[in-house]
Amino acid sequence: MNFPARTTPRLTLLASAAMAVLSLSACATGPAPSAAAPVAQAVTPPPADAARAPGAAPGAAAAPGAARPDPAAPRPFAEVARDAKRSDGFVPVWRKDEKVWLEISKEQLGRPMLFSVNIAESVGERGLYASQMGPRWMVEFRRIGNQMQMVARQTGFRADRDKANARAVAQGFSESLIASGPVASAEHPERKSVLVDASLLLADLASYSTALERAFRLPYAPDRANSFFQDVRTDAGLTTLSAKVHYAVPRIPVPPPLPPGTPPNPAAQTTQPPQFTPDARSLFVTFVYNLRELPAQAMAPRVADPRVGYFTDTYTDLSDDVRANAKVHNIKRWRLDKKDPNAAMSEPVQPITFWMDRNIPVRYRKAVEEGILEWNRAFERIGFKNAVVAKQQPDDASFDLMDARHASIRWFLGADVGFAQGPSHSDPRTGEIFDADIRMSDVFGRGGRRLVRDDFYGMAGGEVPAWKAGLDALGQGHTHCTYALDAGDELGFALDLMEARGELDPDTPEAERFVQNYIKDVITHEVGHTLGLRHNFKASTTITRDQLKDTAFVTREGISGSVMDYNAFNLPLQGEPKTEMNMVTLGAYDLFAIEYGYKPVKSAEELKAIAERSRTDKRLAFSDDGDVGPDGIDPLVNQRDLGDSPLAYAQRRLQLSKELWARVQARQPQAGDDPERARRSLLAGFRQVGTLPVMAAKYVGGMHTDRDQPGSGRPAFRPVDPVQQRAALRFLTQELFSNDSFSFKPEFLQSLQQDYIEWQRTGPLNVPQAVLALHTQTLDRLMSPGTARRLLDLPQYLPEAQRKSALSLNEVYSTLQGAVWSELKTGKATDELRRSLQREHLQRLKTVLTRPAPGTPADAVSLARLQAVELQGQLRAALGKKAGMAVEDRAHLEEALALVTETLRATLQRM
Repeated sequence: MNFPARTTPRLTLLASAAMAVLSLSACATGPAPSAAAPVAQAVTPPPADAARAPGAAPGAAAAPGAARPDPAAPRPFAEVARDAKRSDGFVPVWRKDEKVWLEISKEQLGRPMLFSVNIAESVGERGLYASQMGPRWMVEFRRIGNQMQMVARQTGFRADRDKANARAVAQGFSESLIASGPVASAEHPERKSVLVDASLLLADLASYSTALERAFRLPYAPDRANSFFQDVRTDAGLTTLSAKVHYAVPRIPVPPPLPPGTPPNPAAQTTQPPQFTPDARSLFVTFVYNLRELPAQAMAPRVADPRVGYFTDTYTDLSDDVRANAKVHNIKRWRLDKKDPNAAMSEPVQPITFWMDRNIPVRYRKAVEEGILEWNRAFERIGFKNAVVAKQQPDDASFDLMDARHASIRWFLGADVGFAQGPSHSDPRTGEIFDADIRMSDVFGRGGRRLVRDDFYGMAGGEVPAWKAGLDALGQGHTHCTYALDAGDELGFALDLMEARGELDPDTPEAERFVQNYIKDVITHEVGHTLGLRHNFKASTTITRDQLKDTAFVTREGISGSVMDYNAFNLPLQGEPKTEMNMVTLGAYDLFAIEYGYKPVKSAEELKAIAERSRTDKRLAFSDDGDVGPDGIDPLVNQRDLGDSPLAYAQRRLQLSKELWARVQARQPQAGDDPERARRSLLAGFRQVGTLPVMAAKYVGGMHTDRDQPGSGRPAFRPVDPVQQRAALRFLTQELFSNDSFSFKPEFLQSLQQDYIEWQRTGPLNVPQAVLALHTQTLDRLMSPGTARRLLDLPQYLPEAQRKSALSLNEVYSTLQGAVWSELKTGKATDELRRSLQREHLQRLKTVLTRPAPGTPADAVSLARLQAVELQGQLRAALGKKAGMAVEDRAHLEEALALVTETLRATLQRM
């Protein structure tokens, strides 16, 4: 149902204002007084026709003592709906010109339904993009007098098995008002339903103004007068309204003045207006509102198991106080029932259908379809044929894939975007997934064809991109997947390396197949999310390094145990045989996870037996986002690694990056080259190396984790072998701290051009800055309170006979300091890279001694002081031999000595 484009001439605006005043008056207990007349004369008598007795002649006066109609009462249903067109469905919708009403029946009052908000159109920057799924609530309509409320039920606490506690839960935890508006009509004579002005939805229901303010630092507010409904769709069980909501600010404030000569700092600006709207004061966001009927027969919930990674709908069951943990975790999954329950292989009653957006470029559609249908391999193993179906939305389709009826793969664009993600909406009662909309940006085109600019992705991988900041503003950043972005980096690096080797021409069918495999891999990953699966960041380590070199094995089993990992590309070192480089099939863990979530089972014991297999089959190992964070302790849990030794992978990836850099430096620029080609290749290597410091540093003080349940016989925490810990420490301090790893010819750096057509230019490439970003990551991890605590605690986890061989905190501090300040012993000159590294180390040493972070062990402070005293002596000795020393070195060492002396004299301030 389409509405004509809205126009707002002055007369229309005045009429809208008048209608708003009348609408507000209808909400009051009586008519508002006139500003120009005494209060006693403010009430306007109703027309004589309205007050006459039934059957009286049109001009007859009302009989003395007859009851007058309540002027605040809603008008008759037929009068409000006159000339309006009704669209039947779950919640019927009436429309007349630009007016839209919802018809709410008595049966729907107090009846739970699912209300979801999706974002179909947005501003296209800083995380605020089109084709995004928004929030969902379980709501009910409530009539309070002549006011209709849409109230979100509280679902986080329940007491379904105890009536007394259920009353206490209702009193103890508040519900939320999502929207409200006046009842527009009296009850329908037969249906007993009422009309409610749908403009109650033309508000900030999704709290998008908060997202806008956090992204742009401007207080955008919804402007209902210039907001309107575009489309309405009603079906049995679902009503969808598409609304274009106008957000505005009256003015863009002037930034605060800066002192003369101070360079502008964009990060310090109080406001950051949108860059790509014609007028930053005004923008439109199109919301798709879905009112969905909940199933009369709720799906049987399936409990979560920590050994299998599913997203969950979680609540606290307060029905009794017997259980130690009152939390109930139901996995999120689609309802999937066999047409023939007795058949070994049967099609489902209702398949899981994904619609492919008509905006997806034709050249990618086959790979997207293959990524969707790849999951049928897992469902066939548990007896479902064609459980997952892919359909292409026709170009002339009248339906919107953002409604709650169609799970979809959506293609969207943005000025600063590069990701694909797969969120979903589910029934909070049971975890049943109703809707999922995978959003994929043109990272496939830009990443796959190397059109990504270096200032978009950042230099060494440490920056937070603008799109991620925007998603954080929506309160969703922590749940969002960056696999497409990371895989795009992997693809670019692989293409650059193979082209530099002369193994691949970027314009050949082989290169196109490589890109298509990458797309299929990403889509398979995101579809896995919409099937309910979490990330599994331990899966890549279940494939050995020898297996990765076996073409037959990786073609059959994959290069990783799961598509739900962030898998690196399987790139061979020079001279090694080339095998399959992408994850083009499901892994062993994926088959196992689908079996746990979707296999028809008859008992909890049968379900538990499935999960128990992970104890004996190492291919089914699982760890999720909570284990991989910056403070993760298991070196086998990483993003973007490959093989059973992440340390070996880190060494290989540094070697591959150095090879790419050497080849790019050796290649002579050719006429017709992209000016930024060499610059992008250099940064591609840095982005690869940027993942290595934390990956290797996890070994130092690391603990292997296991998710076995009590009674399995295996330890939950197991210290990393001290030999591996020391090997990782050597890699960090001898290879990543070595200038030889980042040596570039001056002629090469001089040749790195920039795009002079763009107004904003990056200037000469700052290699020391990129290297320092790697160094600071290493220092931060090795000198963190968490690493210190684990190293001090590790001996407690070891038998007495093994404690002497454990890596100690003192050994880490002394090894680190010796590597950073090695010139003090060798007497060699210290260049800019090394001086920057030494300053960063000294700053962190100062922090530990003067303002230690919360959680820093006292022994760490004592050992750091011991290292500082030793460093002070070494600096004095080096300055005593300053004959022939470069002035930069002498100035640097004198500054370092002054700082360490000042630090040792300072008073400790605990934070």
